[in-house]
Amino acid sequence: MLPKQCQMALKEWAITVEAMAQGNQILLLRKGGIHETGKDFRVIHREFLFYPTYLHQKEDLLQPSHQPTLRKMLEQQHNDEKITFSYWAKAEEVLEISDQEKVDDLEPHYIWTTAYAQSKLHWKPMLPLSVLLLRVYKLEKPVTVSYLPEYGGCTSWVEILSNVKLGNLEPVLDDAEFKKRVDDVKGSLGLAVNAG
Repeated sequence: MLPKQCQMALKEWAITVEAMAQGNQILLLRKGGIHETGKDFRVIHREFLFYPTYLHQKEDLLQPSHQPTLRKMLEQQHNDEKITFSYWAKAEEVLEISDQEKVDDLEPHYIWTTAYAQSKLHWKPMLPLSVLLLRVYKLEKPVTVSYLPEYGGCTSWVEILSNVKLGNLEPVLDDAEFKKRVDDVKGSLGLAVNAG
């Protein structure tokens, strides 16, 4: 049963949110924001809105095939006083990896350069990198809220002041395609895939 409203949001580059919205990617790699409590990322919420951010996005951190999409995105006007939520996600699984080879093996499954993905692994090297396998859903209609100062800063999680109504959520990928993608990711990591 899917929820009808949500208050928790996860900040993520707008270009990555777009890739997930198009069904081109189902995973996120996270270790944490600079101002995270305890300085490391924790999957404290398994269900959340995507909060698209525009800071720090750079063409040279993306694989060449995704750079034109970012260029187009950055050419458009963005109202910093408003946040529009269009997608909600559920972390179906959270895996942890600690070696660079595994990060490189995931390269077909993300839009970033391997160097950028590796940089996530190497930041705070004692901690594993979280690989979130996300089922992404489109909100029935986008919801725009006013930006508040407490939403700012380099943190991953933001609690939105008012509940965001989700309406009837529509999965970006159907069940069979999502399962195939999960199996592909796990296969790249050398993990057993679920039968059925």
